[in-house]
Amino acid sequence: MNTTLKIISLLLTYPTEELKEGLGELAQALRSDEKLGDRQRRLLLSFIDDLAPKDLFDLQERYVFLFDRTRSLALHLFEHVHGESRDRGQAMVDLMATYEAAGFEIGAKELPDYLPMFLEFLSVLPENEASELLGQTAHILAVLKERLRKRKSVYRNLFIVLESLALGKPDRALVKELLQHPEDDPADLEALDAVWEEEVVTFGGNSGENSCGPDRLQRQIRAAARKPADVSAQASL
Repeated sequence: MNTTLKIISLLLTYPTEELKEGLGELAQALRSDEKLGDRQRRLLLSFIDDLAPKDLFDLQERYVFLFDRTRSLALHLFEHVHGESRDRGQAMVDLMATYEAAGFEIGAKELPDYLPMFLEFLSVLPENEASELLGQTAHILAVLKERLRKRKSVYRNLFIVLESLALGKPDRALVKELLQHPEDDPADLEALDAVWEEEVVTFGGNSGENSCGPDRLQRQIRAAARKPADVSAQASL
């Protein structure tokens, strides 16, 4: 298991009491990970240090304001390159097929391109393969990093590390083009209502079943905190 990718996938999810309780274990796992560079470790530990003392309600409010009410910061990868076009649906199908080919079962009630889920998938791949697939999203990671920088958000730390783990550099022209798209206002409730009126799409027959809640999250935290195991899978995007 790639410990760093697994931990970032957890840190990018909606903050819960279970996640807060597991921050110490995650921090210890990062300190023990010999593959992690000093700067990467500092950025991730700084992020954990930011979360740890804060009130859970404040953390949840910040998260929702950033990622749920700001579409330009959406954690769904294809949102940034396909929007609501027909191409997004095909991209979802292709990614779902990639998961299935690798034996990765989606147990969360989320779309396949949800970034924390994608990172969880990458965490069980061989390191070079995970780095290559992550590199295919480098332009999106760079855009999200820059938008979070403008907001002076500590979540930027996570994207700096992700970008450093990806194989290759983001296409500067594409990043510039994506950054030119207007950023929505999370305080615009009418625009938010319009987003929520869109139909929710579910992939996988058991999507959401036994997938959320404290038991699963605590298992994930313990798994991420343990010494990485050698897990192999084959996939392509």
